[in-house]
Amino acid sequence: MKIRTITLEVVSQAAVQSIMTTVLIISLLFAGFMIAEPRISHGQVDTATFRVRQTITDETSFLVDPANVTMSQSLNGLTGGNASGSSRFVVKSNNASGYYVDIAFFNNAGAHAMYGDEDGGEQLRDYSGNTGGVPSYNFTASTAAQFAYTVNSTTSSDTDSSFLNNGTACETGATQTATKCWKAPLTSAYRIINRTTAATTGATSTIYFKVNVPSGATPVPTAQTYTATATLSLYTQ
Repeated sequence: MKIRTITLEVVSQAAVQSIMTTVLIISLLFAGFMIAEPRISHGQVDTATFRVRQTITDETSFLVDPANVTMSQSLNGLTGGNASGSSRFVVKSNNASGYYVDIAFFNNAGAHAMYGDEDGGEQLRDYSGNTGGVPSYNFTASTAAQFAYTVNSTTSSDTDSSFLNNGTACETGATQTATKCWKAPLTSAYRIINRTTAATTGATSTIYFKVNVPSGATPVPTAQTYTATATLSLYTQ
């Protein structure tokens, strides 16, 4: 028959007190840790802030360059007539403030933009219908043969205000009317486009030219081809 045994531990009173003291110390340490632990776990976190920057450059250019112009017809030097032509250009720009375009005509060291290819003759004179340099509303004929230009844009607000009108005069009002405000060619730069927003898909403008030869013009244009050379300059706002 199996005998059940029980083991007893006999501890002296001093040992008991020592054990109780140890337990008390451990308990106090544990309690202290529990109090301090939230401060350790949830204290202030050190942070560092930095930025990442990327610069996008401005890109403004002629998407479509203006093409050379051949006027619509030949004109009789004695009985006269009218001829017209045009050149379209497109500007593409990501500049939020927009861009502007100036035009200047090369005069071959002469007095007028149009000159004869054969003898340099200047019987086709610069347009004389402007007052104070402002484009004239409608084309004003003269006793001399004349050369003039105007400009229109797909977005009318792109056209410089000097080519806008109020129905009777140019450089006033906000209406763009095709072939209404005519300007004399100048050797100095003259503003034709003034856009104040970006044109990321391209903005189109067209320059129209006109030559008028009155019957019995003075001086009489000699029989040859006459050429004017213009330069467009593109700037960001």
